[in-house]
Amino acid sequence: MKKLPTGAFAPCPCGSDQTYDECCRLWHVGLAQGVHAPTPEALMRSRYSAYALHCQDSAMGAYLLASWHASTAPGEVEPNPFVRWLGLEVQHSAMSTDAGVVEFTARFKENGRAGQMHETSRFVREEGRWYYVDGVVGET
Repeated sequence: MKKLPTGAFAPCPCGSDQTYDECCRLWHVGLAQGVHAPTPEALMRSRYSAYALHCQDSAMGAYLLASWHASTAPGEVEPNPFVRWLGLEVQHSAMSTDAGVVEFTARFKENGRAGQMHETSRFVREEGRWYYVDGVVGET
């Protein structure tokens, strides 16, 4: 299982080349104060980091649900204890006024076997806040 990033120089799990404190942690801890990811890509990266860290911190599951649009959100998010997220690559990101799309590939290991998940995710902005709506997923 991946450990929670600690310290000022811990890399962000989303692969942004920033530290966790400078990147996804801002949105993870800011949620309670009304601080939200400013773009669909930032939200997608923070959701990936929450999945990557979820097995270590139940607050990440709460973040995932809170950033999911109410029309498509599941009742709960349970981590798969056999999946370890290894890296993220964003292929494309675009947004208009209140809609966005992010295409990405996430690498993982499940039961010791390497895999990749490719997803094109849709996002919507309501009252100034971005939410994940859904995505088209394909494993490679």
